[in-house]
Amino acid sequence: MIEPEIIVALTAVAALAGFIDAIAGGGGLLVMPSLLFAGVPPINALATNKLQSTFGTATATWNFARKRLVDFRGNRWLVLMTFAGAAAGVLTVQAIDANALKLIIPALLLCIAAYVILSPRMSDEDAHERLTQRGYAPVAAGIGFYDGFFGPGAGSFYTATLVGLRGMGLTRATATTKLLNLTSNVASLLFFAIGGKMLWLLGLCMALGSMAGNYVGSHTAMRFGARVIRPLLVVLSLALTARVLWDTFA
Repeated sequence: MIEPEIIVALTAVAALAGFIDAIAGGGGLLVMPSLLFAGVPPINALATNKLQSTFGTATATWNFARKRLVDFRGNRWLVLMTFAGAAAGVLTVQAIDANALKLIIPALLLCIAAYVILSPRMSDEDAHERLTQRGYAPVAAGIGFYDGFFGPGAGSFYTATLVGLRGMGLTRATATTKLLNLTSNVASLLFFAIGGKMLWLLGLCMALGSMAGNYVGSHTAMRFGARVIRPLLVVLSLALTARVLWDTFA
């Protein structure tokens, strides 16, 4: 039984994480360690994180969609592949130890941070696409798998690859990221719930905080665009890398 004051504190963490997640992804950097610190078992922490994140990401997606920045119909193939990848990730993480993945994540996150810092194309201007939507589908599925398997940083992966491979401007890439992130969250939520891993009361309370944070964060992203998304994406990528390295080698 989790104490009421712990639930309140974790709800506040979810609100801050939701704000960050709506802009640049990586809110799991705050939520996952906080859940573990509160004594929630790792597999239940992963499941509960997906519950609160699903509500928050849905709020951000809705805000972006109202501004016509989300192409639901045009991205239906990516949504399908992302869902399949995330479902596979959840089933896998419930069957094996996830520690090996921590050796790979720091390198990936450092690459994203370097790309954001060095690439002049991380702006709100659309550029030439290197992959068609169908060509990008396996990438979306792979990130979806990672999101179902572990999660933190998935939003950063989506955004960086949508800019670099699909040629999207940063704000539109962020909006599309929310759609794909919502898809992988819904898939993860369903399969974690079926597996009986969810802490429902805690997750729903945190969902309220996540929704508030995502609401404010998505409006901030649309108002300021690449000026706020780019630096926050760099900071989150580096912070995620530092956190994972600390957890791995400390």
